[in-house]
Amino acid sequence: MIGVNNHYLTFGSKDEVIRVLDDATAVGANVIRTFLQPVIGSLDGSVATIWDWRAKRDASDLGVKDTYLLYWDPRAGRMAINDGANGMQKVDFLIAEAGKRRLKLIIAFLDFWSYTGGAQQMRAWYGSPDKSGFFFQDPRTKQDYRTWVSHVVQRVNTLTGLAYRDDPTIMAWELMNEGNARPDALRLAWTAEMSAYVKSLDSNHLVSSGHASVSDKLSDLTIPTLDFGTWHGYPLFYKLTVKQFNDTIIEFCQLALRAGKPVLLEEFGYARSNRDSAEAYAMWLDTLVRDPNCAGWVVWRLVSRQDSGGYPADEDEQFDIRNDGGAISNIVKAAAEWAAQIRKAVGGIR
Repeated sequence: MIGVNNHYLTFGSKDEVIRVLDDATAVGANVIRTFLQPVIGSLDGSVATIWDWRAKRDASDLGVKDTYLLYWDPRAGRMAINDGANGMQKVDFLIAEAGKRRLKLIIAFLDFWSYTGGAQQMRAWYGSPDKSGFFFQDPRTKQDYRTWVSHVVQRVNTLTGLAYRDDPTIMAWELMNEGNARPDALRLAWTAEMSAYVKSLDSNHLVSSGHASVSDKLSDLTIPTLDFGTWHGYPLFYKLTVKQFNDTIIEFCQLALRAGKPVLLEEFGYARSNRDSAEAYAMWLDTLVRDPNCAGWVVWRLVSRQDSGGYPADEDEQFDIRNDGGAISNIVKAAAEWAAQIRKAVGGIR
Protein backbone atom coordinates (compact mmCIF):
# COMPACT_ATOMS: atom_id res chain seq x y z
CA MET A 1 0.00 0.00 0.00
CA ILE A 2 1.43 3.33 -1.08
CA GLY A 3 -0.46 6.32 0.20
CA VAL A 4 -0.61 10.00 1.02
CA ASN A 5 -2.53 11.99 3.61
CA ASN A 6 -4.39 15.15 2.81
CA HIS A 7 -6.29 17.14 5.43
CA TYR A 8 -8.45 19.46 3.30
CA LEU A 9 -10.14 17.11 0.84
CA THR A 10 -13.54 17.44 2.54
CA PHE A 11 -13.60 21.23 2.49
CA GLY A 12 -11.35 22.37 -0.36
CA SER A 13 -12.81 23.58 -3.64
CA LYS A 14 -13.50 21.08 -6.41
CA ASP A 15 -10.38 22.23 -8.26
CA GLU A 16 -8.26 21.85 -5.13
CA VAL A 17 -9.57 18.33 -4.58
CA ILE A 18 -8.91 17.36 -8.19
CA ARG A 19 -5.35 18.72 -8.03
CA VAL A 20 -4.61 16.61 -4.94
CA LEU A 21 -6.07 13.46 -6.50
CA ASP A 22 -4.11 14.01 -9.72
CA ASP A 23 -0.90 14.69 -7.82
CA ALA A 24 -1.44 11.58 -5.70
CA THR A 25 -1.68 9.52 -8.88
CA ALA A 26 1.41 11.25 -10.29
CA VAL A 27 3.57 10.32 -7.29
CA GLY A 28 2.42 6.70 -7.48
CA ALA A 29 -0.04 6.56 -4.59
CA ASN A 30 -2.88 4.06 -4.64
CA VAL A 31 -4.45 5.18 -1.34
CA ILE A 32 -5.39 8.57 0.12
CA ARG A 33 -6.22 9.07 3.79
CA THR A 34 -8.39 11.92 5.04
CA PHE A 35 -10.77 12.90 7.87
CA LEU A 36 -14.44 13.86 7.87
CA GLN A 37 -14.50 17.51 8.93
CA PRO A 38 -15.31 20.35 9.81
CA VAL A 39 -17.42 20.31 13.00
CA ILE A 40 -18.80 23.59 14.35
CA GLY A 41 -21.01 24.98 17.10
CA SER A 42 -24.42 26.38 16.16
CA LEU A 43 -25.00 28.49 13.06
CA ASP A 44 -26.60 31.26 15.11
CA GLY A 45 -23.60 31.46 17.43
CA SER A 46 -25.55 30.57 20.57
CA VAL A 47 -23.29 27.52 20.97
CA ALA A 48 -19.72 28.59 20.34
CA THR A 49 -17.43 27.21 17.67
CA ILE A 50 -14.10 26.65 19.42
CA TRP A 51 -11.97 27.31 16.33
CA ASP A 52 -11.91 30.09 13.73
CA TRP A 53 -14.12 28.51 11.08
CA ARG A 54 -14.88 31.84 9.37
CA ALA A 55 -11.20 32.59 8.70
CA LYS A 56 -10.44 33.72 5.15
CA ARG A 57 -7.46 31.50 4.46
CA ASP A 58 -6.35 28.91 1.92
CA ALA A 59 -7.79 25.42 2.34
CA SER A 60 -4.44 23.99 3.43
CA ASP A 61 -4.36 26.63 6.16
CA LEU A 62 -7.82 25.51 7.36
CA GLY A 63 -9.86 28.05 5.44
CA VAL A 64 -13.03 25.96 5.09
CA LYS A 65 -15.12 28.53 3.16
CA ASP A 66 -18.32 27.94 5.16
CA THR A 67 -18.13 24.14 4.85
CA TYR A 68 -19.31 22.11 7.84
CA LEU A 69 -20.45 18.51 8.24
CA LEU A 70 -21.65 18.45 11.85
CA TYR A 71 -23.17 21.24 13.93
CA TRP A 72 -25.33 21.90 16.96
CA ASP A 73 -29.02 22.57 16.38
CA PRO A 74 -30.13 24.76 19.34
CA ARG A 75 -33.84 24.44 18.53
CA ALA A 76 -33.74 20.66 18.60
CA GLY A 77 -31.12 20.61 21.34
CA ARG A 78 -28.97 18.03 19.57
CA MET A 79 -26.34 17.34 16.93
CA ALA A 80 -27.32 17.87 13.31
CA ILE A 81 -25.75 16.81 10.00
CA ASN A 82 -25.29 19.00 6.95
CA ASP A 83 -26.13 16.99 3.82
CA GLY A 84 -26.00 20.05 1.57
CA ALA A 85 -23.61 21.34 -1.07
CA ASN A 86 -21.35 22.79 1.65
CA GLY A 87 -21.57 19.57 3.66
CA MET A 88 -21.70 15.89 2.81
CA GLN A 89 -22.01 16.54 -0.92
CA LYS A 90 -18.36 17.54 -0.80
CA VAL A 91 -17.56 14.05 0.48
CA ASP A 92 -19.68 12.61 -2.34
CA PHE A 93 -17.53 14.52 -4.82
CA LEU A 94 -14.28 13.32 -3.26
CA ILE A 95 -15.34 9.68 -3.38
CA ALA A 96 -16.63 9.94 -6.96
CA GLU A 97 -13.46 11.62 -8.23
CA ALA A 98 -11.16 9.20 -6.38
CA GLY A 99 -13.06 6.33 -7.95
CA LYS A 100 -12.51 7.73 -11.45
CA ARG A 101 -8.75 7.57 -10.79
CA ARG A 102 -8.85 4.11 -9.19
CA LEU A 103 -7.61 5.56 -5.94
CA LYS A 104 -8.69 3.99 -2.67
CA LEU A 105 -9.67 6.03 0.37
CA ILE A 106 -9.03 5.57 4.08
CA ILE A 107 -11.62 7.77 5.77
CA ALA A 108 -11.53 8.65 9.45
CA PHE A 109 -15.01 9.40 10.80
CA LEU A 110 -13.64 12.18 13.00
CA ASP A 111 -10.49 13.98 14.10
CA PHE A 112 -9.59 14.04 17.78
CA TRP A 113 -7.97 17.47 17.52
CA SER A 114 -9.72 20.84 17.45
CA TYR A 115 -8.11 22.24 14.27
CA THR A 116 -11.44 22.00 12.46
CA GLY A 117 -13.56 21.13 15.49
CA GLY A 118 -13.43 17.36 15.68
CA ALA A 119 -14.19 15.50 18.90
CA GLN A 120 -13.18 18.58 20.88
CA GLN A 121 -16.02 20.60 19.36
CA MET A 122 -18.47 17.80 20.09
CA ARG A 123 -17.56 17.65 23.80
CA ALA A 124 -17.74 21.47 23.88
CA TRP A 125 -21.40 21.25 22.77
CA TYR A 126 -22.08 19.85 26.24
CA GLY A 127 -19.91 22.35 28.09
CA SER A 128 -17.17 19.93 29.13
CA PRO A 129 -13.55 21.14 29.49
CA ASP A 130 -12.29 17.53 29.62
CA LYS A 131 -10.35 17.01 26.38
CA SER A 132 -9.29 13.40 26.87
CA GLY A 133 -12.08 11.51 28.63
CA PHE A 134 -15.50 13.12 28.25
CA PHE A 135 -16.10 12.38 24.57
CA PHE A 136 -15.28 8.69 25.00
CA GLN A 137 -17.49 7.99 27.99
CA ASP A 138 -20.38 10.45 28.10
CA PRO A 139 -23.57 8.73 26.83
CA ARG A 140 -24.53 11.78 24.75
CA THR A 141 -21.29 12.07 22.81
CA LYS A 142 -21.14 8.31 22.35
CA GLN A 143 -24.63 8.38 20.86
CA ASP A 144 -23.70 11.36 18.67
CA TYR A 145 -20.76 9.37 17.36
CA ARG A 146 -22.93 6.32 16.61
CA THR A 147 -25.50 8.52 14.87
CA TRP A 148 -22.77 10.08 12.75
CA VAL A 149 -21.19 6.73 11.83
CA SER A 150 -24.56 5.27 10.88
CA HIS A 151 -25.38 8.29 8.74
CA VAL A 152 -22.04 8.17 6.91
CA VAL A 153 -21.92 4.44 6.30
CA GLN A 154 -25.48 4.27 5.00
CA ARG A 155 -25.35 7.50 2.97
CA VAL A 156 -26.08 7.14 -0.74
CA ASN A 157 -23.66 9.15 -2.86
CA THR A 158 -25.60 11.74 -4.88
CA LEU A 159 -23.12 11.41 -7.77
CA THR A 160 -22.57 7.65 -8.01
CA GLY A 161 -25.80 6.26 -6.56
CA LEU A 162 -23.78 3.93 -4.33
CA ALA A 163 -24.18 3.69 -0.58
CA TYR A 164 -20.85 4.38 1.08
CA ARG A 165 -20.90 0.94 2.68
CA ASP A 166 -21.10 -0.61 -0.81
CA ASP A 167 -18.52 1.62 -2.50
CA PRO A 168 -15.26 -0.16 -3.42
CA THR A 169 -13.44 3.19 -3.62
CA ILE A 170 -13.48 3.26 0.19
CA MET A 171 -10.76 0.90 1.37
CA ALA A 172 -11.20 1.37 5.10
CA TRP A 173 -12.91 3.29 7.87
CA GLU A 174 -10.97 4.67 10.80
CA LEU A 175 -12.72 5.37 14.06
CA MET A 176 -10.86 8.61 14.68
CA ASN A 177 -7.59 10.27 13.83
CA GLU A 178 -5.42 9.93 16.93
CA GLY A 179 -8.22 9.37 19.41
CA ASN A 180 -6.17 10.07 22.50
CA ALA A 181 -8.58 8.95 25.19
CA ARG A 182 -7.22 8.77 28.72
CA PRO A 183 -6.79 6.51 30.58
CA ASP A 184 -5.65 3.89 28.10
CA ALA A 185 -8.25 1.40 29.32
CA LEU A 186 -10.95 3.86 28.25
CA ARG A 187 -9.41 4.19 24.78
CA LEU A 188 -9.30 0.43 24.31
CA ALA A 189 -12.86 -0.05 25.58
CA TRP A 190 -14.20 2.71 23.30
CA THR A 191 -12.24 1.33 20.34
CA ALA A 192 -13.62 -2.17 20.88
CA GLU A 193 -17.19 -0.90 21.25
CA MET A 194 -17.17 1.43 18.25
CA SER A 195 -15.26 -0.84 15.89
CA ALA A 196 -17.84 -3.55 16.57
CA TYR A 197 -20.56 -1.01 15.85
CA VAL A 198 -19.01 -0.05 12.50
CA LYS A 199 -18.69 -3.73 11.59
CA SER A 200 -22.37 -4.28 12.44
CA LEU A 201 -23.30 -1.65 9.84
CA ASP A 202 -20.70 -2.39 7.17
CA SER A 203 -19.16 -5.79 6.56
CA ASN A 204 -17.62 -4.73 3.23
CA HIS A 205 -14.83 -2.47 4.44
CA LEU A 206 -11.80 -2.76 6.66
CA VAL A 207 -11.84 -1.00 10.02
CA SER A 208 -8.94 0.43 12.01
CA SER A 209 -8.57 2.72 14.98
CA GLY A 210 -6.48 5.53 13.49
CA HIS A 211 -4.52 5.67 16.76
CA ALA A 212 -0.89 6.87 16.74
CA SER A 213 0.08 3.68 18.63
CA VAL A 214 3.77 4.44 19.19
CA SER A 215 4.04 4.58 22.98
CA ASP A 216 1.65 1.67 23.55
CA LYS A 217 3.18 -0.52 20.79
CA LEU A 218 -0.05 -1.23 18.90
CA SER A 219 -1.95 -2.42 21.96
CA ASP A 220 -5.28 -2.25 20.13
CA LEU A 221 -4.24 -4.98 17.64
CA THR A 222 -5.77 -7.56 19.97
CA ILE A 223 -9.26 -6.13 19.37
CA PRO A 224 -10.92 -8.63 16.99
CA THR A 225 -13.04 -6.04 15.17
CA LEU A 226 -9.95 -4.11 14.02
CA ASP A 227 -8.63 -5.44 10.72
CA PHE A 228 -5.27 -3.69 10.69
CA GLY A 229 -3.05 -1.61 12.94
CA THR A 230 -1.90 1.96 12.48
CA TRP A 231 0.96 4.02 13.81
CA HIS A 232 2.17 7.57 13.31
CA GLY A 233 5.89 8.25 13.24
CA TYR A 234 7.54 11.62 13.72
CA PRO A 235 11.12 10.88 14.78
CA LEU A 236 11.95 14.31 16.20
CA PHE A 237 8.80 14.30 18.33
CA TYR A 238 9.88 10.98 19.83
CA LYS A 239 13.53 12.11 20.04
CA LEU A 240 14.69 9.43 17.61
CA THR A 241 17.52 9.66 15.13
CA VAL A 242 16.89 8.78 11.49
CA LYS A 243 18.49 5.36 12.06
CA GLN A 244 16.52 4.76 15.28
CA PHE A 245 13.30 5.54 13.46
CA ASN A 246 14.28 3.07 10.76
CA ASP A 247 14.77 0.45 13.48
CA THR A 248 11.31 1.33 14.83
CA ILE A 249 9.81 0.64 11.40
CA ILE A 250 11.35 -2.83 11.48
CA GLU A 251 10.13 -3.38 15.06
CA PHE A 252 6.53 -2.46 14.22
CA CYS A 253 6.51 -4.67 11.13
CA GLN A 254 7.61 -7.53 13.39
CA LEU A 255 4.73 -6.72 15.74
CA ALA A 256 2.44 -7.09 12.74
CA LEU A 257 3.89 -10.50 11.97
CA ARG A 258 3.37 -11.68 15.54
CA ALA A 259 -0.18 -10.33 15.69
CA GLY A 260 -1.14 -11.82 12.33
CA LYS A 261 -2.56 -8.48 11.14
CA PRO A 262 -1.22 -5.87 8.73
CA VAL A 263 0.24 -2.74 10.29
CA LEU A 264 0.36 0.50 8.35
CA LEU A 265 2.71 3.42 8.94
CA GLU A 266 -0.04 5.86 8.08
CA GLU A 267 1.56 9.14 9.10
CA PHE A 268 5.19 10.15 9.14
CA GLY A 269 7.16 13.25 8.39
CA TYR A 270 10.56 14.87 8.66
CA ALA A 271 11.12 18.58 8.08
CA ARG A 272 12.52 19.58 4.71
CA SER A 273 14.91 21.96 6.46
CA ASN A 274 16.83 19.00 7.92
CA ARG A 275 19.94 18.53 5.80
CA ASP A 276 19.44 14.77 5.73
CA SER A 277 15.71 14.86 4.89
CA ALA A 278 16.03 13.28 1.44
CA GLU A 279 18.35 10.55 2.74
CA ALA A 280 15.96 9.88 5.64
CA TYR A 281 12.94 9.37 3.41
CA ALA A 282 15.00 7.19 1.07
CA MET A 283 16.11 4.96 3.96
CA TRP A 284 12.67 4.60 5.50
CA LEU A 285 10.89 3.88 2.23
CA ASP A 286 13.57 1.38 1.24
CA THR A 287 12.95 -0.48 4.50
CA LEU A 288 9.17 -0.38 4.05
CA VAL A 289 9.41 -1.76 0.52
CA ARG A 290 11.95 -4.47 1.30
CA ASP A 291 10.37 -5.84 4.49
CA PRO A 292 7.54 -8.24 3.53
CA ASN A 293 6.00 -7.78 6.99
CA CYS A 294 5.35 -4.08 6.35
CA ALA A 295 1.91 -3.32 4.90
CA GLY A 296 3.02 -0.01 3.40
CA TRP A 297 3.05 3.68 4.14
CA VAL A 298 0.93 6.81 3.98
CA VAL A 299 3.14 9.90 4.05
CA TRP A 300 2.11 13.11 5.83
CA ARG A 301 1.19 14.96 3.77
CA LEU A 302 0.60 15.62 0.07
CA VAL A 303 -0.52 19.15 -0.78
CA SER A 304 -1.19 20.74 -4.16
CA ARG A 305 -1.55 24.23 -5.54
CA GLN A 306 -4.25 26.24 -3.81
CA ASP A 307 -6.87 28.27 -5.62
CA SER A 308 -4.83 31.33 -4.64
CA GLY A 309 -2.15 30.11 -7.05
CA GLY A 310 0.71 28.70 -5.02
CA TYR A 311 1.65 25.83 -2.77
CA PRO A 312 1.02 26.20 0.97
CA ALA A 313 3.85 27.99 2.75
CA ASP A 314 4.39 25.16 5.31
CA GLU A 315 6.84 27.23 7.33
CA ASP A 316 6.33 25.44 10.67
CA GLU A 317 6.41 21.64 10.47
CA GLN A 318 7.71 21.51 6.88
CA PHE A 319 6.27 18.05 6.31
CA ASP A 320 4.45 18.89 3.07
CA ILE A 321 5.14 16.72 0.03
CA ARG A 322 4.53 18.33 -3.35
CA ASN A 323 4.45 16.91 -6.86
CA ASP A 324 6.97 19.52 -7.90
CA GLY A 325 9.97 17.49 -9.04
CA GLY A 326 11.76 18.07 -5.74
CA ALA A 327 14.07 15.54 -4.13
CA ILE A 328 11.57 14.13 -1.63
CA SER A 329 8.70 13.81 -4.09
CA ASN A 330 11.04 12.02 -6.50
CA ILE A 331 12.08 9.61 -3.74
CA VAL A 332 8.43 8.89 -2.92
CA LYS A 333 7.68 8.33 -6.60
CA ALA A 334 10.65 6.00 -7.08
CA ALA A 335 9.73 3.96 -4.00
CA ALA A 336 6.14 3.68 -5.26
CA GLU A 337 7.34 2.44 -8.64
CA TRP A 338 9.63 -0.11 -7.00
CA ALA A 339 6.84 -1.36 -4.75
CA ALA A 340 4.52 -1.70 -7.76
CA GLN A 341 7.15 -3.77 -9.57
CA ILE A 342 7.49 -6.07 -6.56
CA ARG A 343 3.72 -6.52 -6.35
CA LYS A 344 3.58 -7.36 -10.04
CA ALA A 345 6.42 -9.87 -9.73
CA VAL A 346 4.86 -11.57 -6.70
CA GLY A 347 1.52 -11.68 -8.49
CA GLY A 348 3.16 -13.29 -11.48
CA ILE A 349 4.70 -15.98 -9.29
CA ARG A 350 1.35 -16.67 -7.67
